[in-house]
Amino acid sequence: MHLNDQKRWSQDPPLPRPHLRVGCGKGIFLEIPVCQRFSKGDARVRGQTGVLSERRGSYPFIDFRLLNNTTLSGEIGTKKKVKRLLSFQRYFHASRLLRGIIPQASLYLLDEDYLGQARHMLSKVGTWDFDIFLFDRLTNGNSLVTLLCHLFNVHGLIHHFQLDMVTLHRFLVMVQEDYHSQNPYHNAVHAADVTQAMHCYLREPKLANFLTPSDIMLGLLAAAAHDVDHPGVNQPFLIKTKHHLASLYQNVSVLENHHWRSTIGMLRESRLLAHLPKEVTQDIEQQLGSLILATDINRQNEFLIRLKSHLDNQDLRLEDTRDRHFMLQIALKCADICNPCRLWELSKQWSERVCEEFYRQGDLEQKFELEISPLCNQQKDTIPSIQIGFMTYIVEPLFEKWAQFTGDTPLSENMLNHLRRNKAKWRSLLHKQHSSSRSNDHSGQVTGSQEQTLNEEETP
Repeated sequence: MHLNDQKRWSQDPPLPRPHLRVGCGKGIFLEIPVCQRFSKGDARVRGQTGVLSERRGSYPFIDFRLLNNTTLSGEIGTKKKVKRLLSFQRYFHASRLLRGIIPQASLYLLDEDYLGQARHMLSKVGTWDFDIFLFDRLTNGNSLVTLLCHLFNVHGLIHHFQLDMVTLHRFLVMVQEDYHSQNPYHNAVHAADVTQAMHCYLREPKLANFLTPSDIMLGLLAAAAHDVDHPGVNQPFLIKTKHHLASLYQNVSVLENHHWRSTIGMLRESRLLAHLPKEVTQDIEQQLGSLILATDINRQNEFLIRLKSHLDNQDLRLEDTRDRHFMLQIALKCADICNPCRLWELSKQWSERVCEEFYRQGDLEQKFELEISPLCNQQKDTIPSIQIGFMTYIVEPLFEKWAQFTGDTPLSENMLNHLRRNKAKWRSLLHKQHSSSRSNDHSGQVTGSQEQTLNEEETP
């Protein structure tokens, strides 16, 4: 570990000042600043290293089934009641832990994960056409745990860091459980997909030749936990509904801060790294935060401009810890949005899933008379149009620079080829939608001869 470089992440947002949430009756809460001291009821816990973490179950997912329950429709009609309901969700989920109702994990034997087809797939985990959906089915929904156990072993991390295998498995089960399977996109399968992509990127020669075991472990852990406990709605939704997380993190990288602090909480609860020196664990926690915070899409231009500057000036020195960490951030950002660079059959599934999650948020906003967020209006924002815009303005600029960094390796060329083909297919689908829409607009103007022709074509 590079213990003398702990100040190199100072450019990341400072830790928000903690507040104590006090109920005053009638659904009114006050946020009172807390100076250094934390009560037992506070959702965040300061460890010996000084980094704030969050207890598991402190902030649950947004349960759309409860929000959309027709029996509540007469009671919920204002923004204030939506906020109170979201707050209730948080306390209800936390109370499950207080009552001792812990979600049961499938404590399968690790060896069983390596049998049959799953074991065969793991032998090809470094290939870009890896089908994470099939792998998740073969592992009975345990793709993230199985994949991470395998990769930690392949990279020699268990031996290098003297990790206890049972403790590692316990930690990974905690991470997997804290993803919400009812999210169409931000779930444990997405985390496993990002982790597999990160593994591929860590093997790129330009980067692999300089990576330390610490770099590899941080890259894999950050990929696995980068969206943990995602509520299925975006940051603007949390802000405009005045969700507790938005207040806690002062509307800055709200979800990413929550993912990071939740990960730290699970690391401490599982005691996975408890045998390491305090300085080492502190460094790991800070670096994890820097990596996960980098996935904030609002910081896309910041990282892209910096990467372009490094490439233009040819001043990247991967022997230097700071530059190596920056490229780990870029690798994680690429892994997080690599779906358009996958095979069409896989890419299309991810596109449909993420748009389904957008549309659910839009339906929720419409139901409670909130402004519908961009890309969340199912009537106006089609999947092809969303994907074309995403590829053009977000994915292509980043992956073109990544290819420039790696030196146009077979993997980079493969990803860019998939990206171009997938974009062309979405353009074709968008054209068909427009053509179909235009034909429907003129459907009421069919002439008698046209109607006769149509009838004849339908006759067997």
